[in-house]
Amino acid sequence: MVSSEYERRIAARFAGFDQDGNGYIDRADFNAAAKALLTEFGTTARSDKGQALYIGAEAFWQGMAGIADRDGDQRITRDEFVNGAVKRLRDNPDRFAEIARPFLHAALAVADPDGDGAASVTDTARVLVCLGVQQDIARAAATALDTDGDGKVTEGEIVTAFARYFTVPE
Repeated sequence: MVSSEYERRIAARFAGFDQDGNGYIDRADFNAAAKALLTEFGTTARSDKGQALYIGAEAFWQGMAGIADRDGDQRITRDEFVNGAVKRLRDNPDRFAEIARPFLHAALAVADPDGDGAASVTDTARVLVCLGVQQDIARAAATALDTDGDGKVTEGEIVTAFARYFTVPE
């Protein structure tokens, strides 16, 4: 049985996906996140990076909807998020990581101006702010993601941390 404390903490993460604050997660939220990232980094939607980000957002939405949209209405409510997606993924954060990977890979590419496969801690914080994280928390989280202290955040660091954040309440 999942504790109510666990459910409360995970439910708070729902807002990170509900970009427009309407009480549910849908395809539009994923598109809004992609658009915000492209705007922040001055990347056009028609560019290769822009197209990859929108394709990644769609893949992420489809993966989340497949796991959590229990009634098939193309919207994930807070209850569906907590009781569907999170409980089903709690014991397998790697599954969540694989659902998120195409989007995270593309977001990293948008934030990676030199194409070396890593974004600076500063640019990683900018990504997090675009996704609804408060500025001070985004900066601290981006710094913590740089596990080797080189000032850069790689896809592996991002994907692992992202999966843990949404599936482990600590």
